[in-house]
Amino acid sequence: MLKESLSVDLVTTQLAGRNKHEVIAALMDLICKSGKINDREQALRDVLDHEAGMSTGMENGIAIPHAKTDAVDELVACVGITKRKIDFENLDRKPSRIFIMTLSPRSGTGPHVQFLAEISRLLTDVKTRKAIVKARTDEELLQILTA
Repeated sequence: MLKESLSVDLVTTQLAGRNKHEVIAALMDLICKSGKINDREQALRDVLDHEAGMSTGMENGIAIPHAKTDAVDELVACVGITKRKIDFENLDRKPSRIFIMTLSPRSGTGPHVQFLAEISRLLTDVKTRKAIVKARTDEELLQILTA
């Protein structure tokens, strides 16, 4: 699922943003490169609405902002890494540097759940998380994520 969903134009080691909202906007800009977003503003509203209800800041420096939205017809995802640590209201109260955004259609849950399960499994490994944060190029980041 990661190999099918991610390409070099959907990952970045230079994610912009100094706070939660700026990071979400930067991820939305990145995910729009897929060409699969029908309505950027609707998608952004849906992500921000979901985030307002429940923070998607996980543990171990990871945040997974996501939403079900009418702005896409199929699962779309991107991954961004920041140099600075961003307060994302994480469960462990520590800042995030690894950000994964997923958008999926309101109907159906299969691909969404499968993608989140795969990325979660990958990110449970401390060595993998360290390698992701240390990636110097987008190509290197993609290689780590899809190895």
